[in-house]
Amino acid sequence: MAGTTKHDGGDSGVSVGSGGGGRFPAPGSAWAPLALPVFRALWIAQFVSNIGTWMQTVGAQWLLLGHGATLVTLVQTASSLPVVLLALPSGVLADRFDRRGLLVVAQVAMCAVAAVLAVLAFAGALAPGALLALTFLLGCGTALMSPAWQAIQPELVGRAQLGQASALGAVNMNLARAIGPAVGGVLVAAAGAGWTFAFNAVSYPGRSTWPSTTPARR
Repeated sequence: MAGTTKHDGGDSGVSVGSGGGGRFPAPGSAWAPLALPVFRALWIAQFVSNIGTWMQTVGAQWLLLGHGATLVTLVQTASSLPVVLLALPSGVLADRFDRRGLLVVAQVAMCAVAAVLAVLAFAGALAPGALLALTFLLGCGTALMSPAWQAIQPELVGRAQLGQASALGAVNMNLARAIGPAVGGVLVAAAGAGWTFAFNAVSYPGRSTWPSTTPARR
């Protein structure tokens, strides 16, 4: 009969997907959004990219150690300032233009900038001014991407699980903040700062495929 549901006493707290009969966390579970293949894939891609960002921060600060403490502190300023300066313009862009397109453009541009950083670092031609300027450009990419990413969350998980998805996003960032600098420090000590920039560059392609897995905005 329509509207009738069948309950199995041994499966309490688990819902069965209608598409493939798989077992998923209950809607109220904090981990429920990770049962969705698209969200899970993007969450993992975001985690890898966030680790790359923190690894690059360590590499940049390491290269500036011999140029004074002020320049070292400017690395974080250069990456964070665009988020403040571009908060309103990026929100307008996310509202007026296709969000998927904005995500692709931002990720491709950030990948290119990170690749330039890696090449210059390997060539020994990365001056402090160029390092800070390129770091600032990466921060601009992050600032332009963030509102569009937040706006497509309901398309990925639905509004019922939006709170859990936001919490998992915070978990993602905090885990990357804890792991990224440690991995970056080991990589700098073992192979040089240039490899942290290279890892960051290759961490972007996974995130640049996010929009192709989501429906277009109507």
